[in-house]
Amino acid sequence: MGLPSRLWRLSTGRFGLIVAGVVVLTALVSLVWTPFDPRTVDISHRWGLPGWPHVLGTDGTGRDILSLVMAGARTTVLVAIGAGLVSTAVGVLLASIGALTPRWTREAVAVLIDILIAFPVLLIAMMISSVWGGSLWVVVWSVGIGFGVSIARVTRPELRRVSRSDYVLAGRASGLTALQNLRRHLLPNVAPVFIVQLSWSMAVAVLAEAGLSYLGFGASVTEPSWGLLLADLQQYLQVHPLSVVWPGLAITLTVLALNLLGDALREATDPTLRGRHVPGPKAIPHTAPGVVA
Repeated sequence: MGLPSRLWRLSTGRFGLIVAGVVVLTALVSLVWTPFDPRTVDISHRWGLPGWPHVLGTDGTGRDILSLVMAGARTTVLVAIGAGLVSTAVGVLLASIGALTPRWTREAVAVLIDILIAFPVLLIAMMISSVWGGSLWVVVWSVGIGFGVSIARVTRPELRRVSRSDYVLAGRASGLTALQNLRRHLLPNVAPVFIVQLSWSMAVAVLAEAGLSYLGFGASVTEPSWGLLLADLQQYLQVHPLSVVWPGLAITLTVLALNLLGDALREATDPTLRGRHVPGPKAIPHTAPGVVA
């Protein structure tokens, strides 16, 4: 049974795949179509209630909220994929250096990882944004590098353990270089760990982009973003509370789906967790009085 089938059999995997698929599909559709232009201001329809033709209502400038949420999905998908790729590249590089190089290099990388992991990802992103200015690429690189260090810390011991396996030693004895051994034997064996960490890094990236954009350190005002939309609408929370629900719900469902997808991937790729079940209490046979079972 393939990995997609095992994921689909898990309730957490189904939820994660469905929600992530809807977000990606929404982002792709928004490239060619939205109900209204998300940048169009129409004062005559400001703070419209959900209905037709504005299904989710309008904001204080008359912009269609559904169109804004659809356009914001593009930013979410871009940041999630970009940060995931950067974190994977950083994690693989640091883990490989920390597991396969001479002892002094391994110890230096271990110290570097311990130092970098002490700084929260959001703090690093805010510091970089204050110097280079807020943009999506700052979020992508800061979250990618920050979570890549976490991936390296998790996968380095596993990579080190696999590097001592008999088949890796045999490949080395047969003349394989370190890079060939890494590509043929090491990375395929620790790939499940990287895949799980990748889904979690994407969830962190989505949350970080929303939080940084909300604080003014992420996307610029010309870029559609769920965090920016939430920051704009929350000022009118007491007057128009329903409008805040839609971007907040989109962020919550997306982050929850990616986290649950990571848990499902861990269960689907780990043989010790696959098909696990919690045994119930053993039934006590009922016997009539005076009868020995």
